[in-house]
Amino acid sequence: MNPVPDLPLISGNAGHNRSLILGSTSRYRRELLQRLQVPFEVMAPDVDETPRDGEPPAALAERLALAKARAVAAACPEAVIIGSDQVADLHGLPLGKPGTHEKAVAQLRQMRGQTVIFQTAVAVVCLENGYQAQSLAAVKVKFRELTDDEIENYLRIEQPYDCAGSAKSEGLGIALLESIDSDDPTALVGLPLIRTCRMIQAAGVKLLSGVSNSGSRP
Repeated sequence: MNPVPDLPLISGNAGHNRSLILGSTSRYRRELLQRLQVPFEVMAPDVDETPRDGEPPAALAERLALAKARAVAAACPEAVIIGSDQVADLHGLPLGKPGTHEKAVAQLRQMRGQTVIFQTAVAVVCLENGYQAQSLAAVKVKFRELTDDEIENYLRIEQPYDCAGSAKSEGLGIALLESIDSDDPTALVGLPLIRTCRMIQAAGVKLLSGVSNSGSRP
């Protein structure tokens, strides 16, 4: 898989450990960010997530990730803000969160036997020091030839209605898959941590320096 080029990095303030805010209400992204063992807060971005006419899935994910980061940064200009978005890409057709059992059934029926690209974008913004960068982690996922019974049984057990593509690879959803191809292992869950680490450090958040177990603040 060829990596998607990143926007040029703008140097952050390495001498100051800035506060970190996750601009997302996703519990999956929050749990992933807690792995870094740095304190962070969570804020909900006020962003219209409606796709534009003819907007490709990758462009949609990148636009929304940056919009989320900028929306929170406007209220907290001194902090480093993470925004992220994920869109399942089925041959150019964007598949979002199903929301209901019926829509999840339809999505999985569409995806069985197909290769789906989960376009996971992350953006990091700090207005005070002028930092802005974003990156796209494209994860290729091949689904098995699933039967209707397998789809129904899976959805009843795991109920992944808040997940793009109706499957949780970190849970029972792994049984739906034939293969995963990614250069950033956590991207499929919702936040590419390799890319995130690189960008938040450049923005002024220190990692592996006085590691804390406090995780996110309430």
